Amino acid sequence: MNQKALKTLEYDKIIAQLTEYAASAPGRLLCRNLQPSSSISEITAAQAQTTDAAARVRLKGSISFSGIRDIRDSLKRLEIGSSLGIPELLSVSSLLTVAARARAYGCHDQTEAFPDDSLDGMFRSLEPLTPVNNEIKRCILSEDEISDDASPGLHRVRRSMKGINDRIHAQLSSILNSSRSYLQDAVITMRDGRYCLPVKAEYKGQVNGMIHDQSATGSTLFIEPMAVIQLNNELRTLEIQEQKEIEAVLAALSSALVPYADSLAMDLELLSRLDFIFAKAALSRHYRGSEPKFNTKGQIHIKDGRHPLLDPQKVVPITVWLGREFDLLIVTGPNTGGKTVSLKTVGLFTLMGQAGLHIPAFDGSELAVFDEVFADIGDEQSIEQSLSTFSAHMTNIVDILGKADSRSLCLFDELCAGTDPAEGAALAISILNFLHNMKCRTMATTHYSELKFYALGASGVENASCEFDVQTLSPTYRLLIGIPGKSNAFAISRKLGLPDYIIGDARSRLEADDESFEDVISRLEESRVTIEKEREEIQSYKTEISRLKASLEKKEERFDERRDKIIRSANEEAQRILRQAKETADQTIKNINRLAASSGVDTKALEAQRTRLRDNLNKVDQGLALKQDTKPKKAVNPRTLKLGDGVKVLSLNLKGTVSSLPDKQGNLFVQMGILRSRVNISDLELLQENSISGPGLDSSRKGSGSSGIKMSKSASVSPEINLLGLTVDEAIPQLDKYLDDAYIAHLPQVRVVHGKGTGALRAGIHKHLKRVKIVKEFHLGEFGEGDAGVTIVVFK
Repeated sequence: MNQKALKTLEYDKIIAQLTEYAASAPGRLLCRNLQPSSSISEITAAQAQTTDAAARVRLKGSISFSGIRDIRDSLKRLEIGSSLGIPELLSVSSLLTVAARARAYGCHDQTEAFPDDSLDGMFRSLEPLTPVNNEIKRCILSEDEISDDASPGLHRVRRSMKGINDRIHAQLSSILNSSRSYLQDAVITMRDGRYCLPVKAEYKGQVNGMIHDQSATGSTLFIEPMAVIQLNNELRTLEIQEQKEIEAVLAALSSALVPYADSLAMDLELLSRLDFIFAKAALSRHYRGSEPKFNTKGQIHIKDGRHPLLDPQKVVPITVWLGREFDLLIVTGPNTGGKTVSLKTVGLFTLMGQAGLHIPAFDGSELAVFDEVFADIGDEQSIEQSLSTFSAHMTNIVDILGKADSRSLCLFDELCAGTDPAEGAALAISILNFLHNMKCRTMATTHYSELKFYALGASGVENASCEFDVQTLSPTYRLLIGIPGKSNAFAISRKLGLPDYIIGDARSRLEADDESFEDVISRLEESRVTIEKEREEIQSYKTEISRLKASLEKKEERFDERRDKIIRSANEEAQRILRQAKETADQTIKNINRLAASSGVDTKALEAQRTRLRDNLNKVDQGLALKQDTKPKKAVNPRTLKLGDGVKVLSLNLKGTVSSLPDKQGNLFVQMGILRSRVNISDLELLQENSISGPGLDSSRKGSGSSGIKMSKSASVSPEINLLGLTVDEAIPQLDKYLDDAYIAHLPQVRVVHGKGTGALRAGIHKHLKRVKIVKEFHLGEFGEGDAGVTIVVFK
């Protein structure tokens, strides 16, 4: 991969961020040396490792690789038989400690549903060498201290040294106390590794001993008293023996490491590699990245991609595809609209993906494997080489045309700009047509209208534009494929204060075809915005329908459950009653047969048995029958009966309203919910209060007040109100009336559709809702409810 494209697309900044997540020097070196690969097998393996590391961090927490030391020089010294020093042995111990920690992290719990992944082999290949590591830790306490118990000889020497030190201090303390007036200070000091006393120069003859040093002024002499010279000599001899014992300990520890030199080298390589892989996983988590799918067909489909070097709170995701229906994408639109960012996003995602890094895009994004990525972006002007901007760009383009092939991705920003527009447009079309014929995947940005026409007429070439809001003079940074862009120079100039007469003069100088084409683009843009709004509304309606359908299905399930339960209970009760009746009949038949078989038949006794049987059967029949009061409590007078009167149909045990007057036979129609049935007036009972309002209902009658209104409202009030296109002053009165109707209809909550737009209507509605007393709370719709274009209002 050419280094110029890596620098142009700011790949080096991604690598710098990646390096910060590595914990060891070898891991950071691997990060700095990471280059994109053109082998799909290597790319797939690297992506799988990054994904598996991210999954482990998500499920098991992060792991620290701090403590990895580069011990390759120490291993070479072991190979030639040298002993390692204390710092080197501590570095080996630190590496083995990290290996033990990493191996424990890589192990799976038996109860954990964690399948094997691409990192298991690396974790299992680690050799912690626990006995050797424990021995190093036991013998070496720090870089400056070896344990007394490192060897028996060292322990014996240090015990002897302690005894000699005690004797020297005792002797010097005795001299110090007896000759305090001769001393400059009442302290015991050391010179050249031997214990001395600071004696005043004028009293040097009073203290017998060897002079080792004097002060800068010459007033103090450091004298080793004769009484401790022999003890100091013995102490010096013991120090030499101590050093020999320490060297023996270090040699023994080094010899213990020699058989494991290959294991140590493997541990260093694996841990450095794991540190590098988990750094990639940490970068993916920072970017909220995902693993892209790769293909060798040159097909790119980035879903909601976010440039990783932009502020994640402000960057606008883009969706772009290339290589299926078309292999050349021409992006147009105003300056600062996001064209160059879109170009760099495609190129940088390709480099990151081929380097085994996740990309900050939606799951399911797809990238192609390219042998080369070429980019001509930015100001290439060079004073040293006497190259103008156009010449510098053309030099780069010539180099690209000489190297590009069907497995190349070419990115051009403002192709052939900086020269005569007519000649520049012609050159740009020829260059793009050449790359198109070469089957290169190409993406270019431009302001030339000729390139828009070229994209409209050529097969395999597509227009795209970066959306720009002329009202606010700000880009939305959305990439729209299939729609050519407008530079909006006139609109922007008018917003910035350029006089209308100058803009009108400029417009008159446009050729008719150019002006007509720009008008067509404007109309297309207006149509697209309208269609998107309608699509959002349709989506919100679909979501509401799905919610209502799910609610209805749940209600039907509960109804079916209650019905089955009632049927089961009825069947059980019927079986109990039948068993009771059967037992009674069997017992009676037995009694009758016993009486008939006796010599004297008592007819009165037989009749009594039959009577008891009939009584029991009547009781059973009464238990099975539904007890209903078939006689009206209050007879209905056909003359006073009116349309809309509330009545009860006794035979059906249902309430309803009169929908027709009785005929000569006394038959009339009664509306009972959705059921309309013809009944006789004798089967009706007049209710004291109408439960359901109907046509012809007298509003002055008692009982025809709030209940009828509530039923009417609940049947007609929609669960949402659409205020799209209204101003705040127009929307508030409609919203107030709708909220009153919905509250009377006992709707628990409603949806207020106001759209996203500039946010002024939404802000005005929210401000008003805070003052409405019947509103308990309100909030913006969630995903699937309309998002920020809908407000959910909950009543008290």
